Amino acid sequence: MSDTADFFRGRIDQMIDLRHPLAVLGSRMPWQEIEAGLASQFARRVREGKRVEGMDLFGPSTQLVGAGVSKAGRPRLPMRLMISLLYLKHAFDESDEGVVDRWSETPIWQYFSGMDYYEHRRPCDPTVLVKFRKLLGEAGVEELLAQTINAAVNLKLIDRGQLSNVIVDSTVQPKAVAYPTDSRMLETVREKLVELAHDEGIALKQTYAKEGRYLRHKAGRYGHARQFKRMRRVIRRQRTIVGRLQRQIQTRVTTLTSSIREVLGKANRVFAQTANRKAEAPKLYSWHAPEVVCMSKGKARTPYEFGSKVGIATTLRGSLIVGARAFDGNPYDGHTLVEQIEQATILMQDTGVKPNTAWVDLGYRGVDADNPNIEIKHRGKRTRLTELEVKTLKRRQAIEPVIGHLKSDHRMGRCHLKGALGDKMHAVLCAAGYNIRWLLRMIRAKGLRAFVRVLRAMRETAVGDMQRLPVGVRLIWSRLAYPTPRCSYAPVAA
Repeated sequence: MSDTADFFRGRIDQMIDLRHPLAVLGSRMPWQEIEAGLASQFARRVREGKRVEGMDLFGPSTQLVGAGVSKAGRPRLPMRLMISLLYLKHAFDESDEGVVDRWSETPIWQYFSGMDYYEHRRPCDPTVLVKFRKLLGEAGVEELLAQTINAAVNLKLIDRGQLSNVIVDSTVQPKAVAYPTDSRMLETVREKLVELAHDEGIALKQTYAKEGRYLRHKAGRYGHARQFKRMRRVIRRQRTIVGRLQRQIQTRVTTLTSSIREVLGKANRVFAQTANRKAEAPKLYSWHAPEVVCMSKGKARTPYEFGSKVGIATTLRGSLIVGARAFDGNPYDGHTLVEQIEQATILMQDTGVKPNTAWVDLGYRGVDADNPNIEIKHRGKRTRLTELEVKTLKRRQAIEPVIGHLKSDHRMGRCHLKGALGDKMHAVLCAAGYNIRWLLRMIRAKGLRAFVRVLRAMRETAVGDMQRLPVGVRLIWSRLAYPTPRCSYAPVAA
């Protein structure tokens, strides 16, 4: 990103086709507005510091260390570079390691990131993306999604009036956790209790390491063979082992710190839920991700999914995502509509348009009173809809392939970010990546339409000038002007 010429390196704009959709989008994205919107997230914060006790000539003394604003550390990487890496990561389904490696090999990605000269090295370490996401927070990633909507409107790829009609639906964002069987959860609890005893210096009579692994494999084999009585007997033995370890730790621990309480609390939850499968208390499905909930969406292949519920809002025409939000727990779909419309309104505030009509399925029935400013349309109101609205209601199903693409092409199929905040940030980033690919498709289609208009104008004005055009252009024009008939077996005249 230098202003001076470099004789020994080649400029990227001389190596790529500047008509490529990603190059066009890189020059049209509102990078300055994005950086201005995220500036507050990266302001240097005043640290409180901590008091450290030391010794001097006059005895013990207390000093305040680490207070104020630190000026140490290397300069930050360019903001546009880090933002573009997040966009490219979710637009092209790459991991943190994969996106930095592919960036070093793809000149057009570097041009999109604002680089002037081609770089063979990686832009940063993959762990820098983790820290950058933490600094952004939920408000920062929502700003990235909002700017993709603004870019679509400014480039006139979608009509501003189409933003008022939205389709809202919910889906499950699976978490990167193993399938939570009782046997696996009990073996995990045993391992964590043994680790806690080792860290606290508690000598256990027995760790049951060998027997625990054997029982877990045995329970899995019994479950696969559908020998459930034998499987439940193995699980009872695992619960007995966990109970013994809990009692030994509780009787020998001296002070209950917060970490000890957390481990023992999770162990008690797993111990209780494995005894009664119909317990009313919320179950723990993953040790490292306690926010995970179990949801049943009625699918034959995956009857139960473990993760978080995500609401998606798209435009009725064009299928541009204008809202994506992850919710805590497993709320009723209709109860999430208020927050979903509120988020979509905030993200579209720069366009001057607010959503006024929501096209939903029957999972959003009975919430008209909670949304007085929104017209809710679903097939349960069929007798109160006009003929045009009944035809338009069929368009509601267009959100289903959008959700499918989010999961298969933009990393929503498995969330690896930590905690409930990670679920919320991941859902918004996946939507931003989808919008980037949407912008690329629309730019490509808009360029093709302009090319066809030029060819038609040339055909109408000067037919003889067509002979001066390249062979490829003439071939495209001939196929557009004289398309091949669909019937390939037409009868031939005798």
